[in-house]
Amino acid sequence: MSTELITAKTLSKEYKRGSEQVHALKKVDLSIKDGEFISIVGPSGSGKSTLLYLLGLLDSPSKGSITIRGKETSGLEERELVKLRRENIGFVFQQFLLLPTLNVRENMELPLLFSKKNGKPEKITEIIDMLGLSHREKHLPHQLSGGEMQRVSIARALINQPKILMADEPTGNLDSATAEKIYEIFKKLNQAGLTLIVVTHNMELATMAHRVIKLKDGEISSS
Repeated sequence: MSTELITAKTLSKEYKRGSEQVHALKKVDLSIKDGEFISIVGPSGSGKSTLLYLLGLLDSPSKGSITIRGKETSGLEERELVKLRRENIGFVFQQFLLLPTLNVRENMELPLLFSKKNGKPEKITEIIDMLGLSHREKHLPHQLSGGEMQRVSIARALINQPKILMADEPTGNLDSATAEKIYEIFKKLNQAGLTLIVVTHNMELATMAHRVIKLKDGEISSS
């Protein structure tokens, strides 16, 4: 039986924009089980990315709580949050965020410097092969296509062997054929046991997930 990996209770996020009080999320309740593939969709400004960043511990809620693998995150110090995030979550963003002076393998290995882990060469090679980048290993980012750059960013997110992969509009800069290939990679990763949470505006791609969570005006309208 699948166990709950992430639980969010009455999750709210408010911030000021000039004199305006913005309610980005309003008392969201959400449970994500180990091994699920979740898509988060909704119109611009609905709170999709806000929810993802809160679940990924990249931002803190105004109210409510988040539990990851049984650990309540409210009140944790920054160093504890960093440790929890580093040990459990990999991130993929719309912008590829690759360092232009590093080749594919070097960009992929970058998180190991911060986690102080020694990446096993065979594991690194396995990820490179799985993502079809073996022939590009020594290439710099400017020598890659958009799809290849996004695959490098996925490889980088996998290097610390996270339990959860979170992606914010990972196909937003890609053509439809390349975007579908990225989602096929996500499906294979999920079939191998990885939990995925993906924000997307593309409903056709979103339906490739196990569950689609729809946000509207900071609230879950359906899931």
